[in-house]
Order: sequence, then structure tokens, then C-alpha cells
Amino acid sequence: MKKVAAVLAVVVLVVSLVSLVFAAEAKMGTIKGVDAKAGTITFCPEGSSTDMTLKADKSVDLSKVKADTKAEVMVEKGTVKEIKEMKAKPKAAVGC
Repeated sequence: MKKVAAVLAVVVLVVSLVSLVFAAEAKMGTIKGVDAKAGTITFCPEGSSTDMTLKADKSVDLSKVKADTKAEVMVEKGTVKEIKEMKAKPKAAVGC
């Protein structure tokens, strides 16, 4: 009986950890606007034409975020936890 309880406890622990890992969601898209005073960004995810207004976590420095920037945004429970600006790919050389 103790073995069954131990196995069940391990399974519950593993499921709990897996759910925490997938709690944050990465979204690619364009930051349309930044309101540092309100602590929000306006974000348009790729493949969508609808803008989202997201609250930024206090750990996110909105003074470094610019409008019309392609970015990857980590969102957890409707709050932006991290913003990674996507660098533009260099254009391929044309010609010889």
C-alpha cells in the first residue's frame, strides 16, 4: 500500500511540474504601442489582425520597448513576463 501511495505522489508531482512549465505561452508578433505609465503594451500576434492590450509585469522594462517592433512575448495569465525583440534578418546579397 505504501508503494502505491509513493507512486501516486510522484505522478502528481510530475503532472504539477509539467503544468507549470506550460503555464507561460510564447507569442510572436508586433508591438503596436507602449504605455509605460499604465504598464501596458498593445500587441498584434502573428496570423491575427486583432490587437491585444497586455499588462506588463513589474520586472519588464517598458522604457526599452519601442512601437512597431517584431517581438516574442512571454505571457502568463494575461501578464507579459518577458519581451524579446526579434532582430531583422540581413538581406541576401543580390548578384555575383
